[in-house]
Amino acid sequence: MKKSILASAFIMGAISLHAQNERTALEGTRLSDNWSIEFKAGGVTPLTHSSFLRNARPAFGFGIGKQLTPVFGLGVQGMGYVNTSSSKTAFDASEVSVIGKVNLMNLLGGYTGEPRIFEIEALTGIGWLHYYQNGPGDSNSWSTRLGMNLNFNLGEEKAWTLGIKPAVVYDMQGDFNHSKSRFNANNASFELTAGLTYHFMCSNGTHHFTKVKPYDAMEVGALNDEVNSLREQLGTTESQLNHAMKQADYYQKELAECRTQAANVETVVQTNRIPESTITFRQGKSVVDASQLPNVERVAVYMKKHAETKVIIKGYASPEGNLAFNEKLAGARAEAVKSILVKKYKIDTNRITAQGQGVGDMFSEPDWNRVSICTIEQSE
Repeated sequence: MKKSILASAFIMGAISLHAQNERTALEGTRLSDNWSIEFKAGGVTPLTHSSFLRNARPAFGFGIGKQLTPVFGLGVQGMGYVNTSSSKTAFDASEVSVIGKVNLMNLLGGYTGEPRIFEIEALTGIGWLHYYQNGPGDSNSWSTRLGMNLNFNLGEEKAWTLGIKPAVVYDMQGDFNHSKSRFNANNASFELTAGLTYHFMCSNGTHHFTKVKPYDAMEVGALNDEVNSLREQLGTTESQLNHAMKQADYYQKELAECRTQAANVETVVQTNRIPESTITFRQGKSVVDASQLPNVERVAVYMKKHAETKVIIKGYASPEGNLAFNEKLAGARAEAVKSILVKKYKIDTNRITAQGQGVGDMFSEPDWNRVSICTIEQSE
């Protein structure tokens, strides 16, 4: 008993040390995450004075588990031990237990962001043991379980685990009055099973914990400053939006005129480059508004009529805000227009080049620079 207490203290201390040294945040830690079900089957035999094969009885079980961290997990399992003697009972015994698991690979080597192909778990548990008698007089006891799981994580998503599970199960009441020891090998069984476990999908879209880089205090402070700055700019947003909508109305009128002047379109085709089409965006957004779709359709219609043409889409952002964010946003705006041309109008992606240009300076009004400009090029 003392040895078990010392071993448990060592394991919990190692888990605590691991948690303190862990510098990486984890996704998939909600209460509904990292649940699993397990089916296993194998054999059980008395631990002493017997051979495994000659005295073995079939055993099977079902379990439900919850992984609390990449290192520590809890579960509940039920086991049934099939009667192979002349007794009329179908089972010799059954056991229901609560178990705790420690992933030794993650404890000692750190969690890599997804399960390793092969992992070793240490397992301990306590449960209720019921013996079935051939007639009245069934008896109950309480049990402990010590074992290991040798796990092979299968599939690209690691949703399935095949495990080899040796364990020793002690009848803690047994002949205690005689031996004065709960952990008596004469009252123990050796259990060897193989099991298949399915891990349900987590809220992070995977079947396991994933690692993410946490923000440090300085980065969080900088983000807060940027949020406060954006809040101060809300007072001018209405006028900026009005300017953008006026620009959109202008291009809609221009599109309407182009649709009614087919002859003029043909004249433009004769040159090496046709006029540009501009799509405006709302502040901080890369989604094409419905009001801007006619400008995209203008490009698509022309490219369908002229299969040799290609288009270059250049995305821009207005100067306010973080430079790195604006560069990313400019690229996203170009990709948004490209996506519509490919998905809605079936334009071959090889005919489209999308480029983020960062902060634009085409227009004197800064807000008007939140655009994607489509330039169609025609092969000579």
